[in-house]
Formats: sequence, C-alpha cells, structure tokens
Amino acid sequence: MDPRLWLATVSGAVTLGYLAIRKLLDYDPREPPLAPQRIPIISHMIGLYKRTYNYYSDVYAATGAPIFTVPLPGQKMYVVSSPDLIQSIQRQHRAFSIDPILMKFSSIIAGSSKESDAILQHNVYGDDGDHGVAHESHIALREGTKPSNIDEMNRDMLREVSSSLDLLEPPIGQTKRIKLYSWLRTTLTSATTRAVYGPMNPYNDQSIADAFWEFEQGIMPIIINILPTLFARKAIAARAKVSQAFYKYYTSNGQESASLLTRLRYGVATRNKLPVEDIAKIEIGGTIAIMVNTIPAAFWTLFYIHANPALLASIRAEVEACTETARGEDGTVTRTINIVTLKANCPLLLSSYQETLRYVGMGTPVREVTQDTYLEGYLLKKGALIQMPTRVVHSDPKLWGDNVNDFVPERFLPENKSSRPKESCFRTFGGGKTLCPGRHFATNEILAVVAVFVARLEMEPVDKEKGWEAPTSWNTGAAGQIMAPDRDVEVDIKRREGVEEGWRWVVRVDKGDKVFRMVTEDFGDE
Repeated sequence: MDPRLWLATVSGAVTLGYLAIRKLLDYDPREPPLAPQRIPIISHMIGLYKRTYNYYSDVYAATGAPIFTVPLPGQKMYVVSSPDLIQSIQRQHRAFSIDPILMKFSSIIAGSSKESDAILQHNVYGDDGDHGVAHESHIALREGTKPSNIDEMNRDMLREVSSSLDLLEPPIGQTKRIKLYSWLRTTLTSATTRAVYGPMNPYNDQSIADAFWEFEQGIMPIIINILPTLFARKAIAARAKVSQAFYKYYTSNGQESASLLTRLRYGVATRNKLPVEDIAKIEIGGTIAIMVNTIPAAFWTLFYIHANPALLASIRAEVEACTETARGEDGTVTRTINIVTLKANCPLLLSSYQETLRYVGMGTPVREVTQDTYLEGYLLKKGALIQMPTRVVHSDPKLWGDNVNDFVPERFLPENKSSRPKESCFRTFGGGKTLCPGRHFATNEILAVVAVFVARLEMEPVDKEKGWEAPTSWNTGAAGQIMAPDRDVEVDIKRREGVEEGWRWVVRVDKGDKVFRMVTEDFGDE
C-alpha cells in the first residue's frame, strides 16, 4: 500500500473513533429520535456507501419517523421525511439557512483564495441585513431567470437545439447510430452555455467542455477535502483549465454580451470586490447549476417515452396536433413547434416529463441550523445540518400510492389531481428560498428536445437483448440532483416515415410570463 494512503487511512480511523464517541455522548433526548444502527456511526456510513441516495428511504421505511437524527463523523444530521416539516423549515430561512453551506461549497469546489473566502462568508447569516454575496446572489438568480427575462436565452438555446437536431436527422432510408446520453450531453452543453454566456462562451472550445465534465466526475474527493491534491489531481487540473478559460472570458468583457443572468451575477461579484481570478474560479459552480441536471433529465424523459410504444404514439399525436405547417412560394415546407403551445395542449407530454423528474429525482437539499430551534416539538441544535432527501418523499407509498415505484406517465394529468398528493410533495426543484431558479429555462430546453425528437425521428436501441432496460444510476456525481445513467444507451436513429427531405423545422417560445406549474411556488408566478 502507498505509505501516504496508509497514513491517511490510519489517521481517518482514529478520528472516526474519537468523533463517534463524542457524537453519541452529544445526543439530547429532546432532539429527533436516533435512526437505528447496529454499530454506532459506522452503520450509517456503510449504509450511505452501499445504498447511496436510497439509504435514507430505507431508514424511513423502517421507522416511519417524520424526522430522525443521524450522527456522522464530525457532523450531526437531522433527516426530514415529512413534506409538512420541510415546508416549515423552508419558511424559517434565518434559523435554517442554506447560505453558509453554499458559500463554503463554492469556495471548496472552486479552490478560491482566502481573500475571496472571507468575502463569500461576509454576512452569510444575514445578521447585518440583506447584503453580501450570498444574499445578493439569490436576488440576481431570481431576477435573471424570471420567465419574462429569459426570452433571449430561450431563443439562443432553441437555435442551438434545432441546429443539432438538423445534423442528427439522417437522409431518407438511412440510419445514424449514436450514444444517446453522449449526444444529449454534447448538444445541451453547447445550447445551454451559449445561451447563458453569449457569443464569447468559453465552452465553445470543446476541450474546455471536456475539462468541465472531467472535473464534474471527480468532484467528490474535492468536496471531502482530505488530501485533494493527492486523490483529485485530474479533477483539479481540469478545474484549472476551465478557470483559465473564464479568466480570459471576463478580462475580455465576454459577460457584456452575455445573458442578463450572467451580467447580474458578475455585478454581484464585482460590487463585493471579488478578484476577477476568483470570479473565474467560482464560475465553475455556476456551470454545475445550469447543466448537470438538465442532461440526465432529458435523457430519462426520452428513454421512458420510447420504452413505452403506446405512450410514444400518444405523445407524438399531441405534438403533431400542435405543429404548424406552412408552405412558401418556392414550395419549401416549414414545420414550427411552439413551446408555449406545447405547454397548453400536450398534457400527456408534460405529465410524462414531471413523472420522470419524480421517478429519477434524488437531490438532498441541505440547511444549517443557525440557532437552537424547536420544530414541531423537536429540538434542533445549532451547528447541525438538516437534510431533506427528495428520494424519501418521492418514494413514500403513503403519499403516492401503491404504484409509487412504477413509472406512471399519466400520474400528473389534470384529471388525476385528486389521486396524488399536494404540490409540495413534488421535490425535484427543491423549494422555498432555494427553489431552483432555472427550472423554467430547463423545462423549455427539455421539452424542445423531446418534442422535436419524437416529431422528426424514430429511435430504437442497438442492443435488442437489453432493449429499453433502464441503466443503473449508482455512480451519479456528487453535484447531481437527477440520477445519471451508469452506462450509455446506443441507439439507431432514422427519419420518421412521412417526414420529407428539405423540410425546415423551427422551434420557438413566445414571449410571456406563463409557466408550466409543477411546484407550490409556481402557483404564485402568474
């Protein structure tokens, strides 16, 4: 064994033993009940390692507790399984804050300077009013991603999506073979980053995009932050390459021709006097936010629709009914798909998309307890962390019924509202102060890919033995909120029968504030 690895292992074991004893002695009976474990501390670590995002669902199934305590080395966790308690926590954003965690996470994954770390942590608890990077960033994100403010981003994104689908569509009678997840990653990386970062987008350089994805895959050792230069050398090198590209972008004023979102976020950074070198480093976190979950969400939506021929046929009919056809004087046929029209007239498509997000959502929103606080009679101690695992809520049969573990594309149809739980039980986008601000843009992007894909193309898996057998998702990256497949799915693509050579396809989204409402907060967006 490498002596450095041996030393790290021994040191870790000693530390774990000490922290295990300390945490057990630190439990107060007024706190939420302790989660059952055979071996103190160690059982939870083994469970999380083996079962990953399903572990807390296992604990909840065994206890039925709406909230329980999980002591881990160096940190006490309160795990919340009750949607009502989650709503209560979200309303008390001072006592239960995300900002200290976000700022610490940003500095760790970015590798920013101590000077910038101090700026990020300034007024992070909001004791001195709503200023500082943490609080101003929330405002910038909300403003930059409001439905009425993303029209330009939508246009740029849809243009890129349309162009990629034009290149994908083979001539009549021919077949093109692709790896579906890889194609989506390339297409949506380009479409999303060009919409957000503008014409000087650093990810126009494919080597920078590749470096980002190498960093994303190796992010866990950086987050753990134990000898990262030893255990995360490739990820750190990839991070440096992306940061250098963003440094060139900002020093060339690339943000001035970018989206409102990018301009607002850059304004927050400069007003708070973050050095441009660190703004460039921290932006890798911004890229994680805009890309990491959209790609697997698009993959699974396409996958589950195509895995069910009857569903595919029904959704195809919905999209066809919404597609406008026009013939020019020169005989050119233009087929136009409007995303706003889809949202208003394709209920099965929307229901299938939302069910996909429920089925593969596995994020865990986190809060820090900033002061001793009672929550429904339970004492939550200052310094502990609260976890609200999406998987626990989304897999609870008491909420969703006996078919909770099945993919049911009709689950979110309007006529089925009485048979499903209230909107607060749908947790893929989080909620409260940290509700995903980019959900409307991401939804437009995914619906565009799926709708145009099913309208223009036929797709079938190359491996006929596996067919549409779903890949496992045990190796989803640490930043993921949506399960990512452990293997790619190779598929054969051909032009749909009846789709002629020379047809011009246009995808657009009309300007407006109307949104596809999926979460409680959306019902106030109109």
